[in-house]
Amino acid sequence: MIRIRVSISVFAVLAAVLAGCGGSGGDATSSVTPASLAAPGSLVYVEGNLKPTGTLRSNVNSVANTIAGIDDLGEFVISELESSARGEGEPVDFATEVEPWLGKTAGVSFERLAGSELSEPLIAIETTNTKETQGFIAKQARSGKDPYKDSSYEGIDFKVGGSEGNAIGVVGEWLVIADGEKSFKAAVDASNGDSLAGEDRFQTAFDAASNASLADIYVDVGGVLEQSGDKIDPQAQEILQGSGIDPSEATAVASVIPGSDQIEVDLSSDLGGEKAPSGDVSKLLGTMPAGSVAAFAASGFGEQVEEAIDNLDESGIPPELPPHKLKSTLSQAGIDLDKIAASLEDVAVYAEGNSRKTLGGALVVTASGDEAAEAIAALGTLLRGAKVPGVTAVSGKASGFSIRSSELGGKPVVVVAEDGRIAIGYGLAETLQGLELGSGPTLSGSAPYKAAVASLGNTPISAYVNGAGALRLAEALVPRSKKGFWEAVPYLKKIEYLALGAGPSDEQATAKLIAGLGK
Repeated sequence: MIRIRVSISVFAVLAAVLAGCGGSGGDATSSVTPASLAAPGSLVYVEGNLKPTGTLRSNVNSVANTIAGIDDLGEFVISELESSARGEGEPVDFATEVEPWLGKTAGVSFERLAGSELSEPLIAIETTNTKETQGFIAKQARSGKDPYKDSSYEGIDFKVGGSEGNAIGVVGEWLVIADGEKSFKAAVDASNGDSLAGEDRFQTAFDAASNASLADIYVDVGGVLEQSGDKIDPQAQEILQGSGIDPSEATAVASVIPGSDQIEVDLSSDLGGEKAPSGDVSKLLGTMPAGSVAAFAASGFGEQVEEAIDNLDESGIPPELPPHKLKSTLSQAGIDLDKIAASLEDVAVYAEGNSRKTLGGALVVTASGDEAAEAIAALGTLLRGAKVPGVTAVSGKASGFSIRSSELGGKPVVVVAEDGRIAIGYGLAETLQGLELGSGPTLSGSAPYKAAVASLGNTPISAYVNGAGALRLAEALVPRSKKGFWEAVPYLKKIEYLALGAGPSDEQATAKLIAGLGK
């Protein structure tokens, strides 16, 4: 990971971007953005507001106070970093040495993947006074324990060295920090020619970012998948495309917007140019059990299943099932896959429990007609007739079957249907809850869920996490050796809920993720 000397990188980036330090620095005098210094095709780009004012700044401090008891995040971070710099023998006075030239915007770009991780970042920080910025660089280079050498490229002077061999200089009106001379020269070339900012797909994606954000994050989803070598299962690929998503071509932007008692992340993706999905599943989600620690719902499930079945039938399941035999084979057993898929509508998934022993949940699908219920009954009969171990019929109002196995743990996998719903879950009682409309408490009646719905405004909710419940479950499942998680627990306790809402906007798929915070 890039590690430029504390006095330059940490103060100019962490204290400004992360803390939102504010101040009275001058306005930017250039319309050029940090993306103009990023290499074309860069996979990840982050742009931050260094000097939030008014409501945005007060919200940043409100979130910091709620989570960590810090009244002014900017002052706290600056104080901590100044103390750290003094301890390393490299004292810096942020107010006199950085604040006078610090502009309003900073950007961090990652050009490619290096193995399984992002490459070293290129950092660009706006300066309102290039002469003072140059003086700051020179002073810190002189006072450092590791030497720097002077270099020049295309008429731009910069310094290379330090403990990590980083390159630091001013390009136009930007303080540029790179992991070496080659990367610095690439930034100079980008500023004079092709850059990330000049790419249409980047501009289209970034134009969707919120105007009220503290920071915006751009990701070339397709580029990350390609460079990582990750391959998406063909059936999964078809399901995604059926939902309007082509991961190999997609880009996404996330805008971070702090509120007085919440953190909002607005998401937007062009979905690879495919049609954005639509459908309001909030009503279905609200019928999930009130004790759910997490629940998710999606529309158009039947269309996705239908396309997946068609592809699976065409390709077959070697070596057991040759191509074009799946539908015909099941049809002989009285199971018409086409009719079943056509009857399916929306889907929801929920989980509940506070330990490994009590963990349970189900997938719930709404369906029209009787085709799916009849197919489940026929499949249960077929499995029992074939004497498949552990298969038993589920008796009572709901029809279906369960499968027990030592490999599945102490609970059976259950498949049941009733009154236009199908549930597939872990544990009989948990699965049946997904069918029993109005027979027990549901999410729509719980206070945290109501708060989550209200936080999204007019955006329909499609996913929900109960903060306290999910944390209790995580504490029961995560081993003590995972120190990062346990160190984060005091802060995670401040999260009352997570709410996700989604909806289409032209060819963009938009979503809103909100973390509700408690005192």
